[in-house]
Amino acid sequence: DKDVVMEAIEQDGDSLQWASEELRGDKDVVIEAVKRHGAALLYASEKLRADKDVVIEAVKECGGALQWAMGKFHGDDALQQAGENP
Repeated sequence: DKDVVMEAIEQDGDSLQWASEELRGDKDVVIEAVKRHGAALLYASEKLRADKDVVIEAVKECGGALQWAMGKFHGDDALQQAGENP
């Protein structure tokens, strides 16, 4: 249930790991999770791990979250700025 998962994520973004595959592919759910715990990007669907908006939010919270991004984000100016300005 999305509401239950959102409540859990409000307490701990890492709760995303326990969410259904469907909710790990829900952009709203994943963005809330990575805003609280950037490393929760690891548990997002591959599609969202390649979504620039999601990755930027994760990197803002935890620069190291970039390692779980899918795609060619290394060297991306927007990501570098997000990681430098938490």
